[in-house]
Amino acid sequence: MNLHEYQSKILFREYGIAVPRGIPADSADGAVKAAEELGGKFWVVKAQAHTGGRGKAGGVKLARTFDEVREYADEMLGMALITYQTGPEGLPVNMIYVEEGSEIDRELYLSILVDREVSRISFIASAAGGMDIEKVAAETPEKIFSVAIAPDTGLQDYQVRQLAFGLGLEKKQIRQFGDLIKKLYQLYVDTDASLIEVNPLITNTAGDVIALDGKINVDASALFRQKEIAKLRDPSQEDEVEREAAEHDLNYVSLDGNIACMVNGAGLAMATMDLIKLHGGDPANFLDVGGGATAERVSAAFKLILSNGNVAAILVNIFGGIVRCDLIAEGIISAVKEVGVSVPVIVRLEGTNVTKGRDLLANSGLAIIAADDLTDAALKAVASAA
Repeated sequence: MNLHEYQSKILFREYGIAVPRGIPADSADGAVKAAEELGGKFWVVKAQAHTGGRGKAGGVKLARTFDEVREYADEMLGMALITYQTGPEGLPVNMIYVEEGSEIDRELYLSILVDREVSRISFIASAAGGMDIEKVAAETPEKIFSVAIAPDTGLQDYQVRQLAFGLGLEKKQIRQFGDLIKKLYQLYVDTDASLIEVNPLITNTAGDVIALDGKINVDASALFRQKEIAKLRDPSQEDEVEREAAEHDLNYVSLDGNIACMVNGAGLAMATMDLIKLHGGDPANFLDVGGGATAERVSAAFKLILSNGNVAAILVNIFGGIVRCDLIAEGIISAVKEVGVSVPVIVRLEGTNVTKGRDLLANSGLAIIAADDLTDAALKAVASAA
């Protein structure tokens, strides 16, 4: 689950991490009032959306008058912010964040995440921070370095110095930086975060180290023990179909192809998608209905995948271990009748009561294409979608 910048900075402040003062607003009047309350000579108006690259997409603007604050707020609120991360549809902006201006000396990059290569929480840092960090990673990866934290000892002082020296910080800044990343590490652990990113982390003209931006992603599997953070969820920033799938306990991810997949088991779902690609097709989604799939869940899954207008064929691949194939067959038949499926449906069943399940499909009177095995199913799905 992702948090907005203003929500992340609320948590930063609670942990004593230095950030500029800022106030969220959902109207132009509220934005002007926020700027008046903050005071100062200039302000930064930031669109709140779950995407990077906001600055380049017009979602971050510097205002030097209250009239400019109002103008930028009017432009941003209600817009669909389109960045390289969102795709052409963009993300809605329903909130902006008005922040006091900062006199920037240097822009740095800092993040903390789980590095699966070393199986440890790691800090990733670079002296080349700012909007083009992706370009730095692609063209000059040697400018980015990492420090892995041992789970039995936690963040150590020598690692703080490693990071500080790597970022080229001065003596006063090293003390501030050490305090900041220790608090950042504690925040990461306490909130079950999967990512905390500060881009940019700045040093200002007074020589202070400040988190100018903030992004927190929380592990969705841990939300049961992060009830207060779960309240910060913004459904408007999520894929509508993926959100509906979660409500039915379905694991669904939208993709760009035209062959919809409905499979029980994440590994089998990945294998199914691989075979579709191997034989020249493109999956329209990842959909795992789970090992305990029921007729009701299968019906819900059909409705979800058919909400994608690009779908030209549906491949159902079920291994009946925990769940019986005849029950799945009944669910498929019920769903096809209820939803009114107008695209080819290819079904491969294997496992418990497979013969009974195949007989139910064969005698259903529906245009369901049976497959002997997974390769056969993939080939038929690709041919049907062509």
